[in-house]
Amino acid sequence: MTKIKPIITERHPRDKLLRTDRLPHIWCPGCGLGKVLGAYGEAVLKSGIPVEKHAVVSGIGCTGRSAGYLNVDSYHTTHGRPIAFATGLKVARPDLEVTVISGDGDLATIGGNHIIHAARRNVNITVIMVNNFNYGMTGGQASATTPHNARTTTTRYGNYEYPFNMPFLMRAAGATYIARWTALHIKQITDSILKSFENKGFSFIEVMSPCPKGFGKKNKFREGIHQLRYFESHSYLADEHDLTEHAPSMHPDEDLPIGEFFADGGRIDFLSSQWKVFHKDEK
Repeated sequence: MTKIKPIITERHPRDKLLRTDRLPHIWCPGCGLGKVLGAYGEAVLKSGIPVEKHAVVSGIGCTGRSAGYLNVDSYHTTHGRPIAFATGLKVARPDLEVTVISGDGDLATIGGNHIIHAARRNVNITVIMVNNFNYGMTGGQASATTPHNARTTTTRYGNYEYPFNMPFLMRAAGATYIARWTALHIKQITDSILKSFENKGFSFIEVMSPCPKGFGKKNKFREGIHQLRYFESHSYLADEHDLTEHAPSMHPDEDLPIGEFFADGGRIDFLSSQWKVFHKDEK
């Protein structure tokens, strides 16, 4: 009788960064969140920073579940408050590499005030905002980044409001590293996360991602692959792009600028300038 060999003979290199007891994940087929999580894991391994020096904070929502799948110090906080929590963590432990991974509903809408002031203070953290243009977990409602005229459960006849242009908003507020990619650009996302680890100040990375059930089906993207094809055909590399031009749009006649829009690693971050205030007993 032939002995059957196991299909999996060794663990994947990134398995040590995952809480495998919590898999399989809850994300829908065609969602881009697994790609973002994989890019973050790859960046952690390439960074040379010990895993125990990384911490991840997230809020509520589909993207907010990322923290629960990562085998690092991770915190699943209240809706709209991950940046406030991450700021406190960085103040208390400036030696940690603190990353916030959450969605547009959590960061740009409910947490909009926090992200503006964290960028204004230039807090030395990384924020990865996965923008799927709606509240994907709680019913597919419109968020602050839902494109004009897009349909959601709360904008059934099209969104009358214009969305936040998040890279422009972050630049105006004072962020020192700003990039935007789509869920197709895994290598570029990984490279941007690595650069954000090196940046001294507030780093903001927007990743436009499919949401097949919450956003896609209401806007003629029946499967995740259809929205990815849209990103492929409409996105173009525009490093140092004029951020005032337009916010992301899903209009068939408009293109999506992506790239590294701003980098100013030479600026002193808030925590470095305030070190003696928060740590008076340190020499």
